[in-house]
Amino acid sequence: MALSQRALQKMMQKLSPQQIQMIKLLELPALQLEQRIKQEIEENPVLDEEVEIKKEEGEEENTNFSIDEYMQDDVPAYKSYINNYSKEDSISKPLYVADRLTFHEYLSEQLGYKNLTDRERALADYLVGSLDDDGYLRRELLFVSDDIAFSTGIETDEAELERILKIIQELEPVGVGARNLQECLLLQINAVQDPSPAQVLAKNILTNYFEEFTKKHYEKMKSRLGVCIEDFRAAIEEITSLTPRPGNMYAGGAASIAPTVTPDFLLDYQNGEFDLQLSYANVPEMKISRKYLEMVQDLSAKKEKQSDSEKETVQFVKHKIESAKWFISAIKQRHNTLTQTMQAILDHQKDYFVDGDQAKLRPMILKDIADITGLDVSTISRVVNSKYIQTHFGIFSLKTLFSEAMQTDSGEEVSSHEIKKILSECIENEDKRKPLTDETLMETLNQKGYQIARRTVAKYREMLNIPVARLRKEV
Repeated sequence: MALSQRALQKMMQKLSPQQIQMIKLLELPALQLEQRIKQEIEENPVLDEEVEIKKEEGEEENTNFSIDEYMQDDVPAYKSYINNYSKEDSISKPLYVADRLTFHEYLSEQLGYKNLTDRERALADYLVGSLDDDGYLRRELLFVSDDIAFSTGIETDEAELERILKIIQELEPVGVGARNLQECLLLQINAVQDPSPAQVLAKNILTNYFEEFTKKHYEKMKSRLGVCIEDFRAAIEEITSLTPRPGNMYAGGAASIAPTVTPDFLLDYQNGEFDLQLSYANVPEMKISRKYLEMVQDLSAKKEKQSDSEKETVQFVKHKIESAKWFISAIKQRHNTLTQTMQAILDHQKDYFVDGDQAKLRPMILKDIADITGLDVSTISRVVNSKYIQTHFGIFSLKTLFSEAMQTDSGEEVSSHEIKKILSECIENEDKRKPLTDETLMETLNQKGYQIARRTVAKYREMLNIPVARLRKEV
């Protein structure tokens, strides 16, 4: 088959570097926006953090000079746009520094108090490093021994690693080094000195009836154990008081340095009036530095006598000024977009924002706000994502304001939040010895006028982090 060439013309939409940067700015929450602006100020010398510069007494402002007029000279506009970011660049994330030991460092420190040989200590440190953040060893010892031989050159076997693991299981918090939930709970119950009858029975249940316990087959277990309901209930309470994730019991390290939520919007409600503001108290305002404006003015005055270095300086300053002007404009556009979107949400959910009663939340999807504001659905999605609002009844994510619409028997549209609230109340007030199934919950909601399928009940229950009826059963 012979090769041939032909011209093909087609149209495709492609975002400019400035549009991509605008999208990224729109997605940033308040805390990261502050850091992004400070980063831009550091990288662009033309940008100044000062709100305004006071004039000296007797000094007159030069009103005859225009930056825009000067920027039009010599250089085409497209050459003045600078893309200072590559695909590999990412928005700077806040850095949190811990001054306390991490979970694994805490365990390693405890090993120092054990009477171990150098070989045992090396093996123990490797096993500690193999634990996950919950404190579990999720890998088979055979595979761990192969990794140790490959990475450290130490030949070992399962029996030796089992002995070292027993030493690690003596460390705090109790339960670390377990390979599964059953072993984790048994480590904790075995660590109790002078166990009570309830704790002895709890150990028996965990050792011999663990599968039945996880499935909550209480009647079968009680019958086989031959104990009364009071003793059985006391044993179950002992087991449920144990922690399934011992690593979470360590208060140092990452758990103590989690970032707090910074609201993006502040909403005040007084005397029947709402006051909506953007929460940018720490975000610096920007302007183009007076020093560089004067530099451009001086170079403009002697345009014909510029040296090569001065021309390069002019070119550099032009680029930076144009970049600064675009960035300032992009920040203002971001503020306007966020305010416009949040105001539309406030108008749509005004009854809810009065007192925070979720039953008053109206059905609302992204397209509803897009239609009100005239913005694209993707823009609304970026505004809502990772943004929080502070009200007189708490701080919460904007995502929680959006919900599907459900129709009652009377034809009235209600928010899925209302369905979830009723669902929570039904489960909260149920008889825990005979918890309500999804089928029963569906029938209850149908009787209240909410036509809803069983699978939808299951979906909402899972969204509320409520387990199935079998796992909610209590003795």
